[in-house]
Amino acid sequence: MLDAGLVTKKELELPFPYNNQNFCRYEPIEKKIEHAKVLIMNNCLRYESDLSETAFREWGSAVESKLRFENKISAMACDNIANNVIRLVRQPKFLTVHLSEIAEAAETFKPDAIVMSGTLTDFDYYNPVHLEKAADFIKKTKIPILAICGAHQLVGVSFGHQLKTLDDLVPAEKRTNRVVEYQYRFVKITDTTDPIFEGIASDGDTPASRVWQDYTLQDDILRVWQNHGLQVEGVPEGFKLLATAYLCKNQMMVKRSEGQLIYTVQFHLEKSFEDWSKNPTRWQHVNESRDGRILFENFLKLALKHKSKS
Repeated sequence: MLDAGLVTKKELELPFPYNNQNFCRYEPIEKKIEHAKVLIMNNCLRYESDLSETAFREWGSAVESKLRFENKISAMACDNIANNVIRLVRQPKFLTVHLSEIAEAAETFKPDAIVMSGTLTDFDYYNPVHLEKAADFIKKTKIPILAICGAHQLVGVSFGHQLKTLDDLVPAEKRTNRVVEYQYRFVKITDTTDPIFEGIASDGDTPASRVWQDYTLQDDILRVWQNHGLQVEGVPEGFKLLATAYLCKNQMMVKRSEGQLIYTVQFHLEKSFEDWSKNPTRWQHVNESRDGRILFENFLKLALKHKSKS
């Protein structure tokens, strides 16, 4: 235990782990959702047929190794999403498909929700036919969507907005050595009344529950894992900004119009159950990414509610 006599006032005001604590309170994770059928959309590259002419031209002989790495990362990303569904839902069902297959899969699988994975590569390396097909689906579907990191950017592009590096350059101008956000960071909620923040932000009547930290941070702040070097420039028409930060202004947004429910997050809210089956302590991300876990759970609840009304 931490000796309270050695803790300064400034440290007491900081959240875990920045207050020099080496522990946080244990919080059992209950499966509060009875059932959910989730379609997981893999947004990474798989085969040469997924590539654009730009990718072949710039990668050259490295195409094979690049695709191997893409497949490795996509497996990890989609497993993390699946682990959230498994750990939060009593009767989970999920199916993972590539972005080029999303329309057909949604028609046959008939999911309650779609969760879209992050990406590794700039979109001008993608087969433009695949991107156009995915964008057409995203703009029209009434199935609730949760888009993560690169998928957040894909939604932005699909609705007509540009991507920029974090130092305001066109992606093709700076492929390497980009400014990146890569660690747990704080982002500011801009609309604490949105139901996605239930259990995180106070709505004025119900106080927020921040068990993962002993000393309560402002309830309009999220602590989440970041891993990106691009950002959506502005907010597409029909969307509302939900969270922001100093390097990347569009951290989270939602569309609640035309029968659609689309939540997008620039950060990786799915980290809570990363490597759940491999990590013997099952501890680090479960606590570090508690805010992300609650957002994921809230999205599933909202998706089921949306479906019941449609």
